[in-house]
Amino acid sequence: MTVQYDSFAAMLQAVQAFHDKHEFNLNGGEDMIYRVALMAEELGEISACVSKGKDPDQLSEECADLLILLLGNAICANFDLNEAFWKKMAKLSERTGRVIGGRIRVSSFDNIDE
Repeated sequence: MTVQYDSFAAMLQAVQAFHDKHEFNLNGGEDMIYRVALMAEELGEISACVSKGKDPDQLSEECADLLILLLGNAICANFDLNEAFWKKMAKLSERTGRVIGGRIRVSSFDNIDE
């Protein structure tokens, strides 16, 4: 069998195999509070890469770590991340953007005073 490295299903399967190998379900690896803390750690590492001008390969590795955690969240919380992604993209495509502080924001803006 040839692995499609650009396939969402293949990525999800690889993360599931990693979880199974390390018995995440038996060793606290599926605890969402713990997983949120890991994601915050990865965001800090991504921030350090950007703010300290580190090698782009290091940035891509840290982003991959975050993606792996996000895929793992879908496994642990039993939701379809692929479906959630496309539903959210459909919502985002209907929104208008605003430049705030010199940067684009695409949000619902329902609770933001004008």
